[in-house]
Amino acid sequence: MLGIKQESFAIDLGDDWNQQKISTLEQKEVIDDPLLEQIAGLLKVPVAAIKNFDEEAAIVYFNTFNDDSVSHVIGNHTTYNFNPIEKWIEAMEENKKLYERLLQVEREKSDLLQRLLDANR
Repeated sequence: MLGIKQESFAIDLGDDWNQQKISTLEQKEVIDDPLLEQIAGLLKVPVAAIKNFDEEAAIVYFNTFNDDSVSHVIGNHTTYNFNPIEKWIEAMEENKKLYERLLQVEREKSDLLQRLLDANR
């Protein structure tokens, strides 16, 4: 329903997991509470939502979900909301810092060359 691939969910669960184990897990009627809590955390839903899952109600919920305050996942693609101007300003600030550092290194190099010239006179 969420469009999450078994392979990517297995990666999120940890090194002991693979696609085949996720497939087997999906067939189980009962899941241990610690694992269920981990799964609920990854899916960002309460444990009770999984325990009391109703497929028809979930379909209605997802089809009418219009809250833009969270990212929606379709397949393996996530939509990120960000302000491109803020990102541009951040990049400009980073460039400014790099330029200032470069200028400082050039000053140090110039000072070193001047001292070497003075020492050779």
